[in-house]
Amino acid sequence: MNSATPSHRDRAVDALRALAILGIILGHWLVTALVADGNTLHATSPLQHMPQLAPISWLFQTLAVFFLVGGHVATKSYTSARAHGTTYTPWLRTRLTRLFLPVAALLTLWTAITITLLATGTRIDTVHTLLKLALSPLWFLLVFAALTAATPLLTRLNPLWPLAVVLHVDLIRFGLGGPEGLGWINLAAGWMVPYTLGAAWTRGELERLRAGWTLLVSGTAATAALILWAGYPASMVGVPGARISNLNPPTLAAVTFGLAQCGLALLLRGPLRRTLRRRPMAWAAVALVNLSAMTVFLWHQTAMMATTATGLSAGRLPGLHTLPDDLTWVAARLAWLPVFTLALLLCRSAFHCYENHRPRKTPRPKPSRQKPLRPKTSPPQPPPPQPPPPKASPPKTSWPIRPRTSPQQPNTPTPSARHA
Repeated sequence: MNSATPSHRDRAVDALRALAILGIILGHWLVTALVADGNTLHATSPLQHMPQLAPISWLFQTLAVFFLVGGHVATKSYTSARAHGTTYTPWLRTRLTRLFLPVAALLTLWTAITITLLATGTRIDTVHTLLKLALSPLWFLLVFAALTAATPLLTRLNPLWPLAVVLHVDLIRFGLGGPEGLGWINLAAGWMVPYTLGAAWTRGELERLRAGWTLLVSGTAATAALILWAGYPASMVGVPGARISNLNPPTLAAVTFGLAQCGLALLLRGPLRRTLRRRPMAWAAVALVNLSAMTVFLWHQTAMMATTATGLSAGRLPGLHTLPDDLTWVAARLAWLPVFTLALLLCRSAFHCYENHRPRKTPRPKPSRQKPLRPKTSPPQPPPPQPPPPKASPPKTSWPIRPRTSPQQPNTPTPSARHA
């Protein structure tokens, strides 16, 4: 795989995308718990019972890095498409097909599961909990698809503009007591900040180390100030029962935290490129994750719920069905991660074909088994008579030709001689 990779491919982009996807998956598996309570399942979070574990969310909430890479790849792809004469509509159709074709398989399966659960008498609140977890990744895809569609407009947009929108929305919500529904403007504006940073990366404006350090230091300082003095929660993911969620919808603290993550990602580009060139096995792992990125992202919650449902036959298992209220649960949940991974690999093998779908080629017509008919030919005709060859002219000579003389007659005496 290392030798098959084009030399011009930026391996750091693939590595950052893989790290972002894996961070999201591990974060969901660690901060989401399905608790069995009699005949029902309800979702909770260890962060609700152990708020001191909030720094875990700082490691695994990597959505900003995914939008950074997505903005960079989309703007680079659109620029290349225009250079090759491809218009906007076919370019957008190709990119959205890659996003939503795997979604069709997820929706089809969970429609069948929902009908089966309701038909067998499963409680409606349990069905709601399962559906909410299974379909939770779709909100991310909808936002990403909307930003992808707006790529021509965002190619040269300065990231400070959407950042200013997020700032003013939070000032109205939290400072002036504005309506809570106003915060959903940040669902687009908040993730537009790292997306437009990716566009700036494409333009070559973030190549210097100073850009990465500026984002990392300023983002970290702003996030710390908002948490310590502005009342924002420390957790960067939603916590059940919390008054404010940094993620649903995104707040200013989540956006500044994303800026710090983007700065760190930009600083890691050089080391990642060097490492992946020297270590073929590491590059092979990164490439495999990227080839299945959408599949594992869509199905990781289903894999966790399938493991949880299967384990119910053995009773309430620690770390799987118990309340996440102490560190014992954390240790037990870490032990379940390999099982979740195995279930996810099974989902990947079953549904990976929808991610790398290619249009079918028109089949070539099969040759007929009947012997081809020989065309009827008339009997051979004699060849037409050839004209006689022209007579050869005598060769011309360059020397003079003597004139012809009559043959010499015998000497006859003249009349004068006779008379003599």
